[in-house]
Order: sequence, then C-alpha cells, then structure tokens
Amino acid sequence: MAISILPVRRNLKFNLNPAKALTWHQDGLNVSQFLNTMSLFFPVGERFFIDSVRNYREQITDAELKKAVTAFIGQEAMHGREHEEYNDFVAQGGVPLHAQEALVAKLLKAAQQYSPKSFQLAATVALEHLTAILGGGLLDLPEIMDGADEGYKAIWNWHALEETEHKAVAFDVYRTVIGDDSNLGAYALRSGTLVLATGVFFALFIPFYLHNVRIKGGLTDLKGWRAVAKHTWGKKGIFRNITRPWFDWFKPGFHPWDHDNRDKLEQFEALLGDVLKQAA
Repeated sequence: MAISILPVRRNLKFNLNPAKALTWHQDGLNVSQFLNTMSLFFPVGERFFIDSVRNYREQITDAELKKAVTAFIGQEAMHGREHEEYNDFVAQGGVPLHAQEALVAKLLKAAQQYSPKSFQLAATVALEHLTAILGGGLLDLPEIMDGADEGYKAIWNWHALEETEHKAVAFDVYRTVIGDDSNLGAYALRSGTLVLATGVFFALFIPFYLHNVRIKGGLTDLKGWRAVAKHTWGKKGIFRNITRPWFDWFKPGFHPWDHDNRDKLEQFEALLGDVLKQAA
C-alpha cells in the first residue's frame, strides 16, 4: 500500500544566538562550520526547488498531490527564510557565506536559463533525495547533536523532520508529469541526475567548507578533524548511514517512502516542543 503523507507548513522561529554561530556545536568550530557551510545552499536551493515544481503545477490533476505541492512550497519557503537569518549570523562572524551563496545562485540561474524544465525538475527530485536521506540520517543519529546550542539544534532537527515529511512530493510530481520507471527515459534522467547533482554539490561544498575552516584557524585543529571524521564516516557517522539509501535510488520502481521512517515524524513534539509552543 502506498504511503501518503500531507506535509504541514509551520511558521516557526528559532531565536538563534548570533554570538554562537561559529561554535554552536559541542565539538567546536570544524563541526559547526561543516553544518554552517551546508546551510548556505538552502535559501537559493529552496527557491530553485519551488520554481522547478511550480513549472508543472498546472499539469497536476490529483487533488491530494496538489495539496502536497502547496504545502511543499510553503515548507521550502520557511526553510529558506530561517536559513537566510542563520547564514547572516555566520557571515557576521567573518565567514564569506554570502559570496559562496552568490556563486551557487549563479549556477542555479544558469541551469534555469539553459536547461529544459524536465532537467530542472529531475535535479530537484535528486537533491530532495539527498536532503531527505541526510535529514533522515540526522534523525537516526541524534547523538550528533548532543550538547549543541538549543537554537541551532532545533533548526537542524526541524529541517530534517520537514525534509522527511515532504520527501516524496517532488518525486510524485516527476512521476506524474515526466514518467515512472516504466519509461526508460524518465528512469535514466532521474538516475543520471542524482549522480550529477551529488557530484556538483560536493565539488562546491568541500572547497567552501575547507576555506571557511581555514580562515577561522581550524585547519590545524586535529581534535576538530577527529570529530568531523567521527560524525561523517565513523561507526555512527551520517555519510556511512546514508550510503545504502543513496544507492537505493537506482533500483527500478524506487519510491522515497520505500525508506519508511514515518515514525520519525512523531518526534516533532519531543524535538521541537518549545519552538512549537512559541508559535502557537
């Protein structure tokens, strides 16, 4: 039986402490900058995702999928808004996040100008898979956030939960308007685009991250690098956690809810109780 989850748009604020933007994680600068650098991709990326899905909105006739698309757009807009504030605080700490973000925006604008709308939707679906499995990994490994500043911990948990909640929406749009895996062209496009999107993302992320650590004096921090290694490729590291889910994408007939982690969505209250109360 197909899993159908309708995302919910939540207007939440996180009251982030600007003074802690560079060292909010218990393990210090290098781990904090890892996630801070990831954050720079979100505002421009979310806008690209919204535009890519909107290109096909009028072709969707299923009422439930239409509602899900509206909620998806609302959630992505909120993610962009909150990460813009987050990124401003990191930039105020002397990290060139805005210049890096401008480069990503230029790349995405070129994709919109020079590639077919079908490719833009495929790129969105691929990157949504990447963010969904990263978010799922964060929820599977709560110890990664142990001891972190509560505000920054909350924004990452919120983003992970909502990426999980809406992880199939763009995929279902793609399947509706481009085709499912019985269409060889649709399968090849979604499969090839994940390889390309993952490669481009890390080709940008890694030099940005190393630069952001270097300018704050973290390159020689061996303790910091050990913490990064532990949280990425260690026994309970997020990249080790998501390797199999990443490859699952290439199975013919794959659907994001084949990774059935609906139980994580029951953690909204436990992980975000104080934030939800403030929004009520």
